[in-house]
Amino acid sequence: MLYEKIRPYLFALPPEVAHQAAVRALQFSGLFPSFSAKDAASQAIQVMGLSFPNRIGMAAGFDKNAQALYGLAKLGFGFIEIGTVTPKPQSGNPKPRLFRIPEDKALLNRLGFNNHGVLAVAKRLRHRPKNIILGVNLVKNKATPNEQAVDDYVTGFKALAPYADYVVLNISSPNTPGLRDLQKVESLKPILERIQSEASLLFETQKKRTPIVVKISPDENNDDLKKLMDLFLEQKIDAVIANNTTLNKAKLSDAKWLNEMGGVSGAPLKQRALEVVHVIHQHTQGALPIIACGGIASRADADERIAAGASLIQLYTGLIYEGPGLISRLK
Repeated sequence: MLYEKIRPYLFALPPEVAHQAAVRALQFSGLFPSFSAKDAASQAIQVMGLSFPNRIGMAAGFDKNAQALYGLAKLGFGFIEIGTVTPKPQSGNPKPRLFRIPEDKALLNRLGFNNHGVLAVAKRLRHRPKNIILGVNLVKNKATPNEQAVDDYVTGFKALAPYADYVVLNISSPNTPGLRDLQKVESLKPILERIQSEASLLFETQKKRTPIVVKISPDENNDDLKKLMDLFLEQKIDAVIANNTTLNKAKLSDAKWLNEMGGVSGAPLKQRALEVVHVIHQHTQGALPIIACGGIASRADADERIAAGASLIQLYTGLIYEGPGLISRLK
């Protein structure tokens, strides 16, 4: 397979350099006709009131700044999620901040939401492809205290929701100090109330309904997860993304990674990510759509998440190790 031949050269580059090269290549490929097979009608699924041509999505974190949308669309994804985007541009954490762990088919990152900010992204989204479902992942700036976080999420929503098919509130990355504290019900409830109010206003003024999604951490205990789900049902949140990266490094083969700060994605997350889908689906009795993310790298992984209750799945680390052919294999 072509990607197996290319991968050693990509892996010879520093991870962040290889990532930038991939984004540029997709920008370039977006100028040319698509050669991916058209989705069969049987692959379509309705979730959140949206019609997805297939269940497989590009997770947030790859195209942070909406620079490669046309190229990504041609790979065969049913939906693409960009970001994570902060109100003001942000340079992220000091380098090195992204690490491959090939023996575990994992990544460790502490990028810190490096992105161009909502104004630059909004400008690009005015010319977004119309033939694919687009999600926008939002978070507060690192310098914004949690007490003012709601203002940052509202700023992001106002700027980008008009161009998005759905909006994600990221409250679960481990790489912004204190961000996960927003997962506490008493902290999150006022944010959800404000965002729902903004969504209602957008519908009133532009007749555009924008579903609200929340991305959660796999590191919450199951009791706290259930409390969050009760809040999401109460606030009529449209879906949940399970999961973000994990701080649990116990499943990594080499103990040296225990001392590295950052969240782990890929195969070591798979077991817990599946368990979280089970917990959410059973607790909500299927009333809350689930977008499964974390450790999906094969058809078996995808089938497992769907059987557990997920409606959609997202890829990122699996693509790095398996290549874009993974999309067609899953479909």
